[in-house]
Amino acid sequence: MTPNLTYVLVVGVLFAAGVTLLLERSLTRVLMGVILLGNGANLLLLTGGRAGGPPIVGTTPEGAMSDPLPQAMVLTAIVITLGMTAFLLALSYRSWHLNGHDEVQDDVEDRRIMDLADRDEGPGTADDDGSTADDDDPDEPVAGAGVTAGRSG
Repeated sequence: MTPNLTYVLVVGVLFAAGVTLLLERSLTRVLMGVILLGNGANLLLLTGGRAGGPPIVGTTPEGAMSDPLPQAMVLTAIVITLGMTAFLLALSYRSWHLNGHDEVQDDVEDRRIMDLADRDEGPGTADDDGSTADDDDPDEPVAGAGVTAGRSG
């Protein structure tokens, strides 16, 4: 069975719009992207099945039965999409309640790594003498210095 061209185009548009919305910073748009991707996946799974009679032994000849697996997978995908929707709604509501907006903020460590990458420096780039740039700073505290174990023995 060849799939209908309209279904294929609709699946492509749903996937493209869903991925585009997933890349946004607003949790509301991410939620819409998850919903569109879920619907696209459901439609994609249903276009793969062939038409036929009900898959009940004794009522339909074996060669004329439809495959029940795509239908079961669509039901599972619906449940997963519903769970993700509920989770993202809770995140969005919590973010709106705490911050007054639902935009995801940059992580401070991610920003530092991006700044280092923009300057073409790594966190420990090697100097000419083989030591790292982090080793040259005498005022920088040594990791673990001054930390004592809390055990008495």
